[in-house]
Parts: sequence; C-alpha cells; structure tokens
Amino acid sequence: MVDINIPAEAAYILEKLNENSYAAYIVGGCVRDAIRNENPKDWDITTSATPQQVKEIFDKTYDTGIRHGTVTVMVGNSAYEVTTFRIEKSYQDYRRPSQVIFTSDLLEDLKRRDFTMNAIAYHPKEGLIDPFNGRGDILAKLIRCVGNANERFQEDALRMLRAVRFSCQLDFQIDTTSFDAIIENNELIVKVSMERIREEINKMLLSDFPSNIFVMKEAGLMEYILPELDICFATSQNHPYHIYNVGSHILKAIESIEKDPILKWVMLLHDIGKAITKTTDSKGIDHFYGHGERSVILAQKALKRLKFDKKSIDKILRLIKWHDRPVEPTPKAVRKAVRAIGEDIFIDFLKIKQADMMSQNPVFLTKRRSELEKVYKVYQTIKQSRQCLTLKDLAVNGDDLLALGIQKGRMLGVILEKLLDIVIANPEKNQKEILLDIVKKHEWEVGSR
Repeated sequence: MVDINIPAEAAYILEKLNENSYAAYIVGGCVRDAIRNENPKDWDITTSATPQQVKEIFDKTYDTGIRHGTVTVMVGNSAYEVTTFRIEKSYQDYRRPSQVIFTSDLLEDLKRRDFTMNAIAYHPKEGLIDPFNGRGDILAKLIRCVGNANERFQEDALRMLRAVRFSCQLDFQIDTTSFDAIIENNELIVKVSMERIREEINKMLLSDFPSNIFVMKEAGLMEYILPELDICFATSQNHPYHIYNVGSHILKAIESIEKDPILKWVMLLHDIGKAITKTTDSKGIDHFYGHGERSVILAQKALKRLKFDKKSIDKILRLIKWHDRPVEPTPKAVRKAVRAIGEDIFIDFLKIKQADMMSQNPVFLTKRRSELEKVYKVYQTIKQSRQCLTLKDLAVNGDDLLALGIQKGRMLGVILEKLLDIVIANPEKNQKEILLDIVKKHEWEVGSR
C-alpha cells in the first residue's frame, strides 16, 4: 500500500468531510508527484460534498470556481481547493464542457481527467484509488490519456499541449496511442486561446527538460503555434562554428540559459530569421547575413500573436537584435557596446552570448567563453570606477545647456547624445567644465563625427 504524507491541514479537511458522511480524497497532480517522491506544490481535494455543503462544514471558505464545483477552504493560513466530484457533458468549443453535473461517484470524476497519471485519488485509510493504472504509467514514465485519446483531445484541445508540457517537466514520453491522437487532432490547437498556449510554452521553457519542446514539432503542433520556429529544424548550418541545424541549435541554447522567462524566450526566437536568410558560398559554407534583424521582425509577430505584454516584447526584441554583436574586451569597446545595447540589459546580453556559444561547435567554446569572461571583467571595472555609460551619468544635463542659451527642443537632446558619445570614447572628459566648454566652442559637432 502506498503511504503518502499528507499535510496536517489537508488531512483535517478530509477528516471533517468524512465525519459529515462525505467521501473525500486528495487527487491529481499532488498524488502523481508524491508517487514520484517529489514534494507536491499544491494539494487538491475532491469530495462527494457539494460546494454549499463544503461551505457549511468549514468556517472560512472562498468561492474560487463555484460554477465548476470548487471552493477554497482556509485552514489557518493555508488554502486548499476542494472540488465536488463531477461529470462534464459534451464540449462545444474544444475547450470547455457545455455542462458540469455534480456526482457522488468518484470513478465518474476520475474518468473525465486528462491523463492516467492525473486520475489517481488517495485516502490515508483506503490507499490509492487508481482505476486506470496511473501509478504504473508514472513508474514507466508514460503520459497516457484516460480512455479514448481522440475523445480527450477533442473535448479539450489544450490537453495536447499539456501532454508536451508534462513531457518537459517530468521527462516522460507520450504513449504511442496518445501521441498518434495528437497528430490526428493537432489542427484543433488553433481553437485554444493564445494566452493559454503562451502559458503552456512558458512552463515548458522553465522546466527541467525544455528541449522536449521538440515533441511539439514531432506532433505537428508547432506549425500552428510557432511556424517561424518550425521551419528552423529543416535549416542546416554548414559552418565551422556550428554542428547542429538551426532548430536543434535553438533547443541547445534554451537548455544553456538560466530559468528566466525573458531569456528563455530570447533563446527560443533568437535565430528564427536564419531560415529565410540562408545563403551558401562557393566553398559550400552557409551564411545567414542579416538574420538578427529578420529574427526581430519574426519574433515581434510571434510575440504579439501570443499576446505578450509590451514590456516583455521590448526586452526580448532588444536582446534578439543584439545577440550576435561582437564585443572586444577593451574598455572603449565595452563602453560602446553598453551604449548601443543598453546598460539595463547588458548583463542579460552577456548571458545570451554565452548560451549561444554553448550551443555551437564545442571546439571553439573554451576560447570564446574566455573572451566573454574578459568582457564581463572589463564591464565590472567600468562600473566600479563609475565611468559614464548613460545620459544620467553625464556630468551635464539639459538645464546646464539651457543656461548656456540653447533653446528647448530637439537640439537639446541631440547635443546631450553627442556629448555622451564623446565621453564614451574619452571617459576623462566627463567633467562639467570640460563638457560645457565643448558645447560653447561647438566642438561636439567635430568630436562626434
């Protein structure tokens, strides 16, 4: 008998429901994770009690999903979702049931769930209630639909993407029957909102096995969601710096970057312009001139399609734009790079550069990482010595120029930018008297050419 260590608060909720003659179990992902010897993040409870009956038993509850039978029960400072056993009737939009009917039959509730590994209930006195051998599939590392796979995906098309996401999070394989059903129904993914698709991909990218996102390609889902990425797997890179095709390089890059959602999306999209910029020279070497700019254009379309917020789009696109920019490990070159790229994203730029290198030909990796480390150390020195890198670091400002008699307007900003260029090249000139003298003599017009 499997013994799961349930939190005291969850055990209390089960006991109270049982005392009032209702069946109650922990269910779903928490049971799955406990079987895998992982600590569940959430403990969900399912019961034969209706939402109203649950509210009558417990002192503090919130109606968090009352239409679908879910009430949040507070025990101390801990919150637990308690959901009534339910049957879901026909799905009309490939996402949501047309009707939810409460039932007293646990088996009926488990039947409606997506995958066998998520259709297991547990009670300390009864052990596992596992009518579909979910535990066996967990031990075999298999993602298998409950019942008819075609029906499960036609009920809720998002389940196809959830299968891929679980593959990324758990490093499980999708069983053959379920995988074939995804292929057969993959065009239904367009019925799912882009916001939900984006969130599933976010979870894939932030998982422990993000390269399993390739399953989307194999199942034919990627061509509907990210066609710009889909074609990259058919784009070879015959070049000394590369040993993978563009798509495989991207997967390696995703693995090589830290678990930050912005940086993960940058690596996912940074080279998608290569598929449409590839040329081959007379020696058979492939080149991708201008791929950075094209990647920015394609990434912008993809991010807008996926309903990203403006701030995230801006940062992702800026990093994609500059990801291929070379930087020499000299103070002047680093200052110029920071000036061009933006100090706010320069450290992220270095992280992107490193991840990119790590997904290319390993023969060159040691030398290239050493050069990048030198760039980082130069940047640290620049920061520690408080050298000017941005307009806010400039020893003069707009008020100083107005005091010289320069009129308000565009020229004010132009002069400040020109002065910044001078200081980037010559940090010692970042002194108020020197800069104002440059302005008085109009030397900024010469010095910035």
